[in-house]
Amino acid sequence: MRIILIFSLLVLWLFGSFEATIKPINKYTKQRMVTGRTWHKGCPVSPKDLRYIRLKHRNFYSSEKMGELIVHKDVAKEVVEIFRELYEVGYPIRQMRLVSDFRGSDWQSIEADNTSAFNCRKATGSKKWSKHSYGKAIDLNSIENPYISRTGSIVHIKSLQYRKRVHKSNTAADKAVLLKNDKAVRIFKKYGWKWGGDWLRVKDYQHFSK
Repeated sequence: MRIILIFSLLVLWLFGSFEATIKPINKYTKQRMVTGRTWHKGCPVSPKDLRYIRLKHRNFYSSEKMGELIVHKDVAKEVVEIFRELYEVGYPIRQMRLVSDFRGSDWQSIEADNTSAFNCRKATGSKKWSKHSYGKAIDLNSIENPYISRTGSIVHIKSLQYRKRVHKSNTAADKAVLLKNDKAVRIFKKYGWKWGGDWLRVKDYQHFSK
């Protein structure tokens, strides 16, 4: 009986079907964004130019979950296609929640190893708006794919073990590590997204932007 159960779970893992929906920002979602400090008056985009996406992803625990993203309307459809392909190649994502759930704190979102997109904030170390403020950037598995400064520092302690960019094992966390020739990176680039792992002065391995 146990063998049958394990086989059934394996079949569901291998052959589950991807699901996703794209919707305009409604009053409830806008309120989440305002209360959660990810959108306010003066942000470079209006909620009407953003889209709320729910999509299925494979998580770190051999199961599937529905996650949430908010992105710009111009990239919403291709974001769904990107995550469809990530799902199909078995790329795992620990969790996918709106940064509003973390009161707009990029730090807390990263500490939770969260995958996210829209957040109206300035770029790290800059006075300019981040690409996240336009809904045209995605941070993927932020602990396994850290931001490394010009001096080589990593501020999130849990990310220190991922300074050396190699695949070491067959765990979900190891599969989440993004390397230059990995399928996940190639999928984003196929749709014209830039990867922070290619930057010269700093490295932002979690970051993709359009």
